Amino acid sequence: MKSSKEQVVQAIGDGLLSFPITDFDSQGKFDKESYRKRLEWFISHDISAVFVAGGTGEFFNLTLDEFREVVALAVEVVDGKIPVIASAGLSVESGKAFAAAAEEVGADGILLMPPYLTECPQDGLVEYARQICDSTELNVIYYNRGNGILNADSVVKLAEQCPNLVGLKDGKGDMQALNKIVKTVGDRLVYIGGVPTAEIFAEAYLAIGVNTYSSAVFNFVPDMAVKFYKELRKGNREVVKQITNDFFIPFVDLRDRKSGYAVGLIKAGANIIGRSAGDVRAPLTMPTKEECQELEQLINRVKQ
Repeated sequence: MKSSKEQVVQAIGDGLLSFPITDFDSQGKFDKESYRKRLEWFISHDISAVFVAGGTGEFFNLTLDEFREVVALAVEVVDGKIPVIASAGLSVESGKAFAAAAEEVGADGILLMPPYLTECPQDGLVEYARQICDSTELNVIYYNRGNGILNADSVVKLAEQCPNLVGLKDGKGDMQALNKIVKTVGDRLVYIGGVPTAEIFAEAYLAIGVNTYSSAVFNFVPDMAVKFYKELRKGNREVVKQITNDFFIPFVDLRDRKSGYAVGLIKAGANIIGRSAGDVRAPLTMPTKEECQELEQLINRVKQ
């Protein structure tokens, strides 16, 4: 059963958003049964939506056929309990193809990734997003990240042109620019925190009216991730401070040692807790043995 537009908007605007890694077997192929178990485990927790084949799920490393299989399985497993959001992007035509595949297998929306190009002018970005939005009936969340950063005026234009644009996910962490967008565009859109390890920005996001964010660490410390979000929303600063100091600051320090560890470390964490999803695909790399040991110490610290 598909979620209505109102249900999707409500889900992505209030509640913890989960972004599962994508399971690969020892040969690097999509592991359907392992992914099924991961999704079943995910939705047994208190989350409001599941974003499959996203950045943490290596969208950029999936073929269209693999993508379709990933999304179809998610729709089957989640079975209408919460919205399933897939991804689209790369070029306009690729974006249309991914959106069409997601719509075909029953997804409730798409997260529109930045285009694959070096420098992008604002009017070109608006046109890129508009064409993909116009190609689908699905709800669209624009991912403001990388070479696809829209300014406030451009977000206004895109929102005016695309009724199915329902949200903006921040992937940059520029609070001045994001606050300008939030205040300019207002409640026409839902705003999601989406900087890698978004929890480190969570208090700043909340201060400007961004009530939720994507949690990648949910993949290996789900109980802590849910606790952190709930205590944040309660205004329990002491608990938020303690978890930030005990886990998120050292985790971010570890993540920043190498480009791409925002995904590689997540897969390493899943392996540490006995829920392996295999290795990342190139050009990403997995952490070293020593780094995995450091990560295990962090996990044990917050599980105690």
